[in-house]
Amino acid sequence: MRPFSLSFLALAGCIAALPASAQIVEMNVGHVLTTASHYHAAASKLAEVAAAKSNGQIKINVFPGAQLGGEVKQIQSVRTGTQDIVVTGEAPLENTAKDFTVFSFPYLFNSVAQANGVLQGPIGREMLDLLPRYNLQGLGFISALERNIFTNGKIIKSAADMKGLKIRVIQGPGYVKAYEALGAQPTPMAYTELYVALQNGAVDAAENSPDVFLQDRFIEVSKTYVLAKVMYMPGVILMSKAKYDALSPEHRKIMDEATAEAVAFANAHYKKDYDNSLETMKKSKIEIIEPDLASFRATAPDTHAALLKEFPMAKPWLDKIKTATAQ
Repeated sequence: MRPFSLSFLALAGCIAALPASAQIVEMNVGHVLTTASHYHAAASKLAEVAAAKSNGQIKINVFPGAQLGGEVKQIQSVRTGTQDIVVTGEAPLENTAKDFTVFSFPYLFNSVAQANGVLQGPIGREMLDLLPRYNLQGLGFISALERNIFTNGKIIKSAADMKGLKIRVIQGPGYVKAYEALGAQPTPMAYTELYVALQNGAVDAAENSPDVFLQDRFIEVSKTYVLAKVMYMPGVILMSKAKYDALSPEHRKIMDEATAEAVAFANAHYKKDYDNSLETMKKSKIEIIEPDLASFRATAPDTHAALLKEFPMAKPWLDKIKTATAQ
């Protein structure tokens, strides 16, 4: 048995002596949306490209549909290192990084393309560079979601029609103040309860992107979709800073390159989904309303001023974004 033991020990020694870049690195990435979403497109492409570029040395497992918890929980898990990567909407990140509250200011952008131009430019990179202090590595932004209003029957053609509307919104200060300024009644409610609430009239309306409106089957309980374009919520790919730093330089480079491909893929996916979703709505007899946007946008300056009193750290970013979008 002695020759076998020596051979085994020699083999074990060789494996232990392999450089870190030659060993398998396994990571988990989670998100809360369906497998049809651009979040899933980003996560899947990240895993695919990282595996290909590393010759299988980087293995990323994808967990969609909130299998690893809600967005706030997943962000905190990534911060503590118990989860490696999350693809998330930006709004839950505001609990941790207050500078990001600027993205919850209404009418910050005029279009998805304009929002993505800022996110993929110097301002986006500067904001991601804030995250290491929170034990997060900001790998990249993915397409902003254009969040519009959908109702269970009420017709909205101008801001005046929002008066008294019971609407479920994200419970962030920017969303609540924006809809209060429009005369609506922002109503706190778990997202999982929204379908039934629209069905039984507990709320009159909600807000989300066209693709999510379809993916989460709100088309079954809402027959009006209003292109009010109130919010553009970025998506973002976050990684545990400790996990990122523990990678070899070669593997960090691969993750950065894989992120760039995942971002481009996810953004194209969202654009296609956005267009296809509106077409599906039309075919399904959903009334798509293009309201008087000027009446909606008129409320933005006062809302911005109120939010800046609560979140003064957002002002430099607001100024930078206004300058960038004015060009």
